[in-house]
Amino acid sequence: MKICAIELKSNEANLCLLSNEQGLFEIHECRAQKVMLVDSLDNEQMKNFQFTFKKLMDDYQVTDLVIRTREMKGKFSGSAIGFKMEAALQLTEGLKVHFMTGNDIKEKLKRNPLAIDFKSTGLRQFQENAFVTGYAFLSK
Repeated sequence: MKICAIELKSNEANLCLLSNEQGLFEIHECRAQKVMLVDSLDNEQMKNFQFTFKKLMDDYQVTDLVIRTREMKGKFSGSAIGFKMEAALQLTEGLKVHFMTGNDIKEKLKRNPLAIDFKSTGLRQFQENAFVTGYAFLSK
């Protein structure tokens, strides 16, 4: 199973493609490390965001999305734009969407700590939370 782990931040969806075959994790190359939503009030921009994301997932044969959840209220709550992006991703045809909370991720990492340092992965710094979310999901 190839997944796309996502961290939504501001108007960006930070991505990391991963798979786990018989206990061997693989980070897949991707032509885009993030997909941006330019204007959340423009219907065409929302459709374009969803189309761009769907095309990317089809091209890389991704079947499952894993989204790192954000708080709805409080100091660390997500933005309205982020929740609109989340809805667009959830409604994308042909993809199974899973959510992981920060607590779920911490619990999985306690049982299955990362075997390598993040800097050794070759990913960019802004992809770290997406990578950790995907790793935790695949460590089930």
